[in-house]
Amino acid sequence: MRVSIHTGMFLGLLLGASVVFAEARLEVQVEPARASLRRNIEGYIGELGERDEQALRRLAPAAEAQARSAAEALGYYHARISSAVRPGDPPTLILRVTPGEPVRLRRVDIRLEGPAAQLEAFRLPQGSRLRPGSQLNHGRYESAKKLIQNQASRLGFFNGRFSQQRLFVDPAAGVADIELVYVSGPRYKLGEVVFQGKIPFDEEFMRRMVPFEAGTPYDADLIAKLQQNLQAPGYFEGVRVDANPTGARGDLVPVVVQLQMRKPRSFGIGAGFSTDVGPRGRANWTRHWANPQGHSYGTEMELSQPKQNVGFWYDIPLDPPMTDKLRFVGGYQYEELADTDTRSRLLKVGPEWHRRLDNGWQQVFSLKWQNEDFRLGDDNGRSTLLLPGVAYSYLNSDHPLDPSRGYRLQVEMAAASEGLLSDANLIHSAVMLKGLTTLADRHRLLGRLQLGGNFTDEYVTVPPSLRFFAGGDQSVRGYEYQTLSPTNSDGDHVGGRYMIAGSLEYQYSLLDKWRVATFVDQGNAFNSLGSSNIKTGVGFGVRWVSPVGPLRVDVAHGVDDNSFRLHFSMGPEL
Repeated sequence: MRVSIHTGMFLGLLLGASVVFAEARLEVQVEPARASLRRNIEGYIGELGERDEQALRRLAPAAEAQARSAAEALGYYHARISSAVRPGDPPTLILRVTPGEPVRLRRVDIRLEGPAAQLEAFRLPQGSRLRPGSQLNHGRYESAKKLIQNQASRLGFFNGRFSQQRLFVDPAAGVADIELVYVSGPRYKLGEVVFQGKIPFDEEFMRRMVPFEAGTPYDADLIAKLQQNLQAPGYFEGVRVDANPTGARGDLVPVVVQLQMRKPRSFGIGAGFSTDVGPRGRANWTRHWANPQGHSYGTEMELSQPKQNVGFWYDIPLDPPMTDKLRFVGGYQYEELADTDTRSRLLKVGPEWHRRLDNGWQQVFSLKWQNEDFRLGDDNGRSTLLLPGVAYSYLNSDHPLDPSRGYRLQVEMAAASEGLLSDANLIHSAVMLKGLTTLADRHRLLGRLQLGGNFTDEYVTVPPSLRFFAGGDQSVRGYEYQTLSPTNSDGDHVGGRYMIAGSLEYQYSLLDKWRVATFVDQGNAFNSLGSSNIKTGVGFGVRWVSPVGPLRVDVAHGVDDNSFRLHFSMGPEL
């Protein structure tokens, strides 16, 4: 008997220990419906935890009080709130809320006093939700105060304070008054920039990266710009800018910059594949700074079956050194164009002036001398040209590798004159436009348009590197690389005076990193604007978003030639 009693007690303890309450549920019913009020009450109360029915009944009065506070925060001072507990597994606490008429703003007085009142950049909180007649919202009142304080801190009014900050609520009358008066005090100034660390550059060169003079009124945007300027050229591995007002001397805030240099040299090597050129290898070597003036230089090489080239460059920073530079370039390239009957050996050298305009456009003025030995079918030739040129490009993109929307514009033009170190008169121009947009997060639309033209009265002297070819991964899919062009009597592709190519593509996102696509491409290269003979390619493909940009695999049908091709390519859509 004694054994059975002890056994029963032991089993009872086990059963009691095994009871685990499920997570209780909260259900907020607002009538008439107010989604913002329901969300605010749910946020105030939060998770209910593991409670049984009796525990929920004990919790109900506190939950009603929290719901009332949540309602008043949105201006509902006359809300009627009741609660009930619905049994179940898990049990549910139900809050029934009738909001009633909200309190509305009667008077709103938001003022700025002191030097900041004369500053156009200091903006007071505005908008219809802070005007007389709008519904009271305590969060908007607090946000208005925070906006004023943040602007004062950003613009250097570190001694500013509220002389008046009052929210008066009369629930009986259903009205509320706001009074905010901020006294800014004097505006602090930026002091001299002090650079710290082992820096191999001249002081004058470093000063060219500072976007302000000592004594400039304090602005946090200028501090951020200084940080950005120092990071842009790629000289430094670490940049830390400290402009702490607690260390101010008088009204001058010291600006101290801690810099850590990167390694002076780097070497890179890579490999890839595309159906245009097959396997491809790349290598580059860079000396990131060569002297106290910030000069840099490097070399790069690319090898594939149809193209091999090696080039060098030497950069001299201009003012500002982050965006403007004088670059001297040179290189040698061997290329088989379209097929083995068309080939080119090209030597090119000359200076380029790179500049970023205030409107975001990249501008490049160049003066290139090139000598090209070429074969077009059975014809051999040599071309020497001195080509002054200009190029403009603009990129608007919401992500550098996998954008969801944006566009790219590129325009370039170069000219040569016979007798001025050139053996032909020539104007060479090219235009490219790309656009991308995303609808409802999953539907992506891409467009591309490429135009090109050579204007000369001696077209036979134009070398292959300046002629136009279409077809391939980045042109008209469904056709082999550079096989859309005029041909000679032997059927060799010899390039055209003009070129047009365009594409429309639709992509659908299946998963986070996977998309399917369908497209139509059109284009050709030709010698007469009246007989363009546009070719069409259609197809479908798959996209995988890799860490270095989308990897594209397409199956394309050349409609006019009844051909099918598999295309591989990689890189950003823009």
